[in-house]
Amino acid sequence: MDVRSKIDDIIEITRINELLDKREAANAKKPATIILWVLAVIGAVSAVAVIAYLVYRYMTPAFEDDYYDDDFDDFEDDFDDDDYITEG
Repeated sequence: MDVRSKIDDIIEITRINELLDKREAANAKKPATIILWVLAVIGAVSAVAVIAYLVYRYMTPAFEDDYYDDDFDDFEDDFDDDDYITEG
């Protein structure tokens, strides 16, 4: 029976080692998951920033009157073609 118990102990140790190897394999994936989480957070923050910018652009009125004047018609009226026609 002594040999039988030693064999059972060896099998038990083998099972424990297999479980430990699985845990080590799971821990080896942690740096990749950390990088994934960091990229996910950066993506979420940038998405919120883009949405905030778009809401700002939508809510802020564009004062086109400040940039474009309708006085261009008056400029054309100052130079009529009739003034430049010379009779010869």
